Amino acid sequence: MRDYVKLTERDNVAVVTHDAAKGTEIMPGLVLLDDIPQAHKFALVDIPKDGEIIRYGVVLGYALDPIKRGAWINEHMLRLPVSPSVDNMPWGTNIRKDLPVAPRKTFMGYRSADGFYAGTRNILGIQTTVQCVQGVLNVAVERIKREILPKYPNVDDVVAVNHAYGCGVAINAPFAKFPIRALRNIARHPNFGGQLMVVSLGCEKLTVDMLVDPENNTPDNVIVLQDCKGYDAMMNAILGMAEKKLQVLDKRRREELPLSELLVGMQCGGSDAFSGVSANPSAGYAADMLVQAGATVMFSEVTEVRDGVHFIAERCVSEEVRNKLADEMRWYDAYLDAGHVDRSANPAPGNKKGGLSNIVEKAMGSIAKSGTSPIVEVLSPAERPTKHGMIYAATPASDMVCGPCQLASGIGLQVFMTGRGTPYGLAAVPVIKVCSRNEMKAQWEDVIDISAGAVVTGEKTIQEVGTELFNFILDVASGTKKPYTEQYGLHNFLCIFNPAPIT
Repeated sequence: MRDYVKLTERDNVAVVTHDAAKGTEIMPGLVLLDDIPQAHKFALVDIPKDGEIIRYGVVLGYALDPIKRGAWINEHMLRLPVSPSVDNMPWGTNIRKDLPVAPRKTFMGYRSADGFYAGTRNILGIQTTVQCVQGVLNVAVERIKREILPKYPNVDDVVAVNHAYGCGVAINAPFAKFPIRALRNIARHPNFGGQLMVVSLGCEKLTVDMLVDPENNTPDNVIVLQDCKGYDAMMNAILGMAEKKLQVLDKRRREELPLSELLVGMQCGGSDAFSGVSANPSAGYAADMLVQAGATVMFSEVTEVRDGVHFIAERCVSEEVRNKLADEMRWYDAYLDAGHVDRSANPAPGNKKGGLSNIVEKAMGSIAKSGTSPIVEVLSPAERPTKHGMIYAATPASDMVCGPCQLASGIGLQVFMTGRGTPYGLAAVPVIKVCSRNEMKAQWEDVIDISAGAVVTGEKTIQEVGTELFNFILDVASGTKKPYTEQYGLHNFLCIFNPAPIT
């Protein structure tokens, strides 16, 4: 097992693979000057004040004070570099065509009637227009699952699409388009099988006509609680409509489909300094295999790619795609600036405890989950894709906000990489957990699906773990395997991205 990881020849730092004590000769002729926690950096050379600190072959920052060879380097010792410009970024200069060949080209999924990506699950999704109906709907869903769902064995679940939007908001503000688009697109999610069911209060700002098209705004699809005569009438209306929808969904069947009908989301959270060494590159290798086989993969998280945006631009297949990428970065820069913060508000304390010194280091590791495939499209938050291949979907980096944005874009499942660990999950799609280190898998053996920790220790390659993940993705998409989050029902409340004012 190796004791440290150095990523490129240009790097003047390395990270330790396990806790390392002061006085340890970590490599021939280099003795550690401090106790260094697992995944944290140590200097390979003397670094002067204002000298560059380099990892991933890029400048993470500048030394606030001189750093001696063998010393621990942490978040308190770097000055953040200037964020790279998004003006006139070169595009199309790194278009890779020799992607790793996928061992499988099909999966078992639910074909979508509207020609969009296929479903991976068969779920009755009950939409809400406003948070006020959540209490009633949650009780109704419990009854549906207990009293009605057992009669329809081909339906996997019943999910209430609860959220904190709909009223007390500036519904006509320009940026209200983001949450409204997200909720409209979630209502059309492929896992819901084209069966629309909406529970409305009746006085909210997000009116039903904003959520669904006119032809679907009918009593067959919409229940208005304020039109019901009391609690029992509300329950009867919801349970009655649900049973009719379940009767239709129960007739759905999986069929063998080409991977061109699969849309996979990539996200990371609770990252550490190994995330960009093991978990994210392994996911990137799996993503390249998926794209090679015709599937579509999306990655996101604006602040966690912002400092490497030029690397994404190099993979854009056209000037139009590059321009959309730049526009999304500019919008988010302005959004943060309006809140009197910048990208330095990320990373989180746990990221730093895991060895990530600043957002530049985090971004370099985050981008690795996208692999090397050409970028064929860039999406605004919660937009649906129109292309097949690797897609960048601009979303906040927050796990709880990014997930619903990708859900609205139509992902059939999500692959979630973590270093520190998180029980995050989504009710409407399965979420696969991949950890960056073996210690995390040992700690949460029955929460983490796949460990990429053997890449850190040198016992496995990125290709080996990536291929394992690729096969697991297709097994989960086909319904033959369930990730732990799905087995336990670990589902987070949907935090819909709303940059518009709340009134």
